[in-house]
Amino acid sequence: MKSPATVRLHGHLDEPVELTVGQLRELPTEQVEVSFDCLTEGAQRHGYEGPRLWDVLRAARPRIDFTGRKQRLSFLLAVSGADGHRAVLSWAEIDPDFGGQQILLATSMDGAPLDESGPQLVVPADHCGARYVSGVSSVWLGPVAQG
Repeated sequence: MKSPATVRLHGHLDEPVELTVGQLRELPTEQVEVSFDCLTEGAQRHGYEGPRLWDVLRAARPRIDFTGRKQRLSFLLAVSGADGHRAVLSWAEIDPDFGGQQILLATSMDGAPLDESGPQLVVPADHCGARYVSGVSSVWLGPVAQG
């Protein structure tokens, strides 16, 4: 039997964390019904369940000062899939003080568990499915470098 997939949370955290899909299910979960356009497979409609990315990262203890707001705006998230697909999000997209989007690390799709393949990044507000990363293996959090 194949061992369950893990997702590594790293970067600007107290310490890196590896979680299985089962461990992600222990966080508060939400359900979303989405439709998006996939360049290779056309229109898609799916139901997903899993924790918000916000909740996953807050549980991982990010090294971010939450007493103010502006400093949070310099943080980015890089989400990588096992197949090399990557997507970048801003912290403000998931932070309830800003966009507060319901972006999930889904643990199931259409009722089927994702334990073996790994969680899926779900961005319900996107019309294009390019940021739907399957088999998420890594989520990096970090500030934009001063240029």
